[in-house]
Amino acid sequence: MAVEKKLMSKKKPTFPVNEMLNAYLKNYNRNTKISIFYDDLLRFQGSVVVYDKDDEDTLWVRTYYSEFDREEIDRSLKKVYTILHSDGNDSTIPFLNVDAIDYCTFGNSKPFRIKIRNILNDNFTYFYVKKADASRIYGLELEHILSPHNMNFLVHKDTLIEEHIAGIPGDDFIRDILPNCTELEKSQIAKEFVKFKERCLIRLLGDMRSYNYVITPTHDFDHIIYKIRAIDFDQQSFEGNLKVYNLQFMKENFKMIEMVGKKLQNDSILQYKIEERSFMAKRMLNTPRRSARLIKCMKADTISFPENVALLKKQLIKYVGDVKFRECNNMGEILETILAFVKRNYIDISNNELF
Repeated sequence: MAVEKKLMSKKKPTFPVNEMLNAYLKNYNRNTKISIFYDDLLRFQGSVVVYDKDDEDTLWVRTYYSEFDREEIDRSLKKVYTILHSDGNDSTIPFLNVDAIDYCTFGNSKPFRIKIRNILNDNFTYFYVKKADASRIYGLELEHILSPHNMNFLVHKDTLIEEHIAGIPGDDFIRDILPNCTELEKSQIAKEFVKFKERCLIRLLGDMRSYNYVITPTHDFDHIIYKIRAIDFDQQSFEGNLKVYNLQFMKENFKMIEMVGKKLQNDSILQYKIEERSFMAKRMLNTPRRSARLIKCMKADTISFPENVALLKKQLIKYVGDVKFRECNNMGEILETILAFVKRNYIDISNNELF
């Protein structure tokens, strides 16, 4: 805990969604009308603790509502599900059931997790209802633009709806599965961790402790491929300490970092970092208007404290040796400078025909 206190500053506030960001969300079909808000779900009358299969407290509680409230809430949540996963058509609503509404007592965002089941075949999925926070929304959009993963979410006024990201929680994977992986699998996971670490650092996604990302195994012929993806975007471009954006300084990731050191040589680590930066540059070049418009919104927004901006500028100048960070006035301008550096270097490398 002492390490975390040094890395993380005071609790991050919720930043409101301004008109410019709201216009961006409307333009890209992220903004839609829904009939339920985060505050509506806070009206629960009681709750019980949710335990995992080992009878450990999950830090989630299952909520209960009055009969009148529950009927209205269930109907609204089913409608939200159809909008998030389909075209919002009401024809499928009779076949849906809200199995559970869980509330998280841990963390910054205090989300609600909704379990929706199709009564025809018992298939179920989850989505989350959270307070809309501008920095979190920037994090979701940056993940959509810069990573290999598409993000599905909706915003309406002060409420954010997020699709569930499937995978094995990183802390569970490191504790229960990683020790039993083959040496070849460990090498592949180490490669993916280096790429994930680089992606988070470049796009300033902070606090990627092991329980804030998931690992997804995919069977490919006679072996398994592991991918790593973030599931928590609360700490997008907020902290001033550069180490918060670097996974190797999170004690929960030490076993992964140790494995990278054992399985990969420095030349391989550098190669994977370059590959990830090149991928991010390609993504930006393929979506120039969207990425530029998002950065423009960030530059006109406030998603951190002035002292955090000043500290991050100072540390980035020391880290990369680029004095252009001195001219940055906010987190949006800092991120723009970093991404411009990534694109510029990718174009230079491409012109030299090194790839």
